Order: sequence, then C-alpha cells, then structure tokens
Amino acid sequence: MDAGVWPRRAVLAAAGAAAVMPHRAAAQAVKWSAGTERPTLPAPQDAADCHHHIYDPRFPMDPKATLHPGPATVADYRALQARIGTTRNVVVQPSSYGIDNRCLLDALAQFGAGARGVAVVDTGVGDDELHRLHAAGVRGIRFNLVQTGATTVEMVAPLAARIAPLGWHVQVHALPALITANAALWRGLPCPVIFDHMGHPAEPGGAGSPVVGLLSDLARNGNGWVKLSGVYMDSKVGPPTYADCTAVARAYLAAAPGRMVWGSDWPHPTETQKPDDAILFDLLAEWAPEAALRRRILVANPAQFYGFPA
Repeated sequence: MDAGVWPRRAVLAAAGAAAVMPHRAAAQAVKWSAGTERPTLPAPQDAADCHHHIYDPRFPMDPKATLHPGPATVADYRALQARIGTTRNVVVQPSSYGIDNRCLLDALAQFGAGARGVAVVDTGVGDDELHRLHAAGVRGIRFNLVQTGATTVEMVAPLAARIAPLGWHVQVHALPALITANAALWRGLPCPVIFDHMGHPAEPGGAGSPVVGLLSDLARNGNGWVKLSGVYMDSKVGPPTYADCTAVARAYLAAAPGRMVWGSDWPHPTETQKPDDAILFDLLAEWAPEAALRRRILVANPAQFYGFPA
C-alpha cells in the first residue's frame, strides 16, 4: 500500500461498516490503485465506469506529452473491474497519446461490446476516420484544456458540428475559469457536452462556486452532463471521506440526476500517490444514499449517453 493512504480496514471501521465485513469477497490488489479490499457498496448489474485510461507500451506516446504514466493495460483494468464490480466502461484517450488513437482502438477491440471510447482529434480529421472511430465504439471527442497541446478551445465549435450527425458528444477537461468564460460556447453546441471531474470546483466556493452553478444549469436546462469523478484532485480534506466534495456532488445530483455519470479515472495519471478505488466507489453511498439513484448514475444514465446495449 502507498505510504500515507489510510488502510482500508481502518476506513471501514471508522465508517461503521464492520457489520458487512463477513459478506465481503476476498481482497484483491490492483495495479495503480491503493488498498486491496472491495467496496462496501455493491455495484448494480451493468454498472459503468465512465472515465478511465489505457496506457500500453506497444504504442508510442506523443513526444509533446507532459504526462508519461507507466503501463496500464486492458488486463490491468479488468482486475479493477473485478475488484469494484463494474462491467461496462468508457475508455478515454489520454493526453499522452495526442491525436494518435491507436491505443484506444486496440483497447476497444479487446474490451468488446461492453466498452465505449472517447477519442481525441483535431480539425484536420477526415470523415472516413470519424466513421472508422464510430464503428470501433467511439462516441465522443475530448478536449483536454488542462494538459494542453493536441486541442484548443477554438476547435470545439467546428469539431462539434462535424460529430453531431454521428450522435457523438464533446467531452471537456478544463479548469473553472476557462469553463465559465466559455459559457456561451457550451450552450450553443449542436451536441451534448460532458465535463470531467465535476468541473474541478476547488475551495473557496465549493458547491456555491460559479462553475458548479453553470454546469448545474447546463445539465438542468441545456445539453450538459457531468462526470462525478476525480475528487482527489481538488479535495483539501482527502481520504477517506473527501468530505469537501460531498456538497458539490449532491448539488449536481439535486440539479439534474439524469445527467450524471460516475468514473474512476484509473490509473489516476496525475497522482504520484494513488487513491483507493474502493473508497472512491463507496463515496456514492454518501452522495446518493438511495439505491435507485445510484443505479441511475451507474447504469441508466451511461446507457442513455453512451449507447450501451439494453
């Protein structure tokens, strides 16, 4: 276990979860994840992890990339699925590969029908390539405006017009100032737009911050969706509770429960000290205490947004 990460058993004890311990399955170590025990929260059938990456050394990284994680393969990710109980997944093209989507396509071929992909392209992409990506299971394009390089905010509108006929969406990874400064852009897109990691609403402000207000309004009244993911990036409280993120997650769920999905962000490429993915999954019990709401976040909403089979 990584130094400084709370032991999983201590977390469960602190949470008063000892009563369910006898029914828990065997512990399982997973690459790039702290801890070994499974979540306390059972995953519903067809639960989807809507944000993770694959890094395979068979494919060269972009020489301009700023993140260079170690190998995190399809086999490694399947071990995470076995640990947390999800069976559907969305592979997101990481910044490390730029606009070279070969690793993404290879991963989708290995995963099969239970997976969808989000690619990265620029304005030079051809229609034939977009249709090839669609046939492989891609359903959106990502604009990483934090680890910048491959795409820019100026590319969003022209590319959104290209992908809208395919039924795709735009995925945005950006910091709050950029998100709020481009509110008119997101509102005017001809396709859905989903925001990574809750829009990074770090303190001060939290649930009352402008970015949470904007994304809540986009989800409630427009074309917006939000990924309930990446809390370790912005939490000042940290594990095991990430309590300062609870109000943010609840605010989004109160605004538009039908526009929220959950993601692990495995293998957590921005973090040197990896989080415990079981703890991250168990946060849903605090954010969405009702089983029906959790099923909506993990099953119904992903099926609608990514087109998973019924």
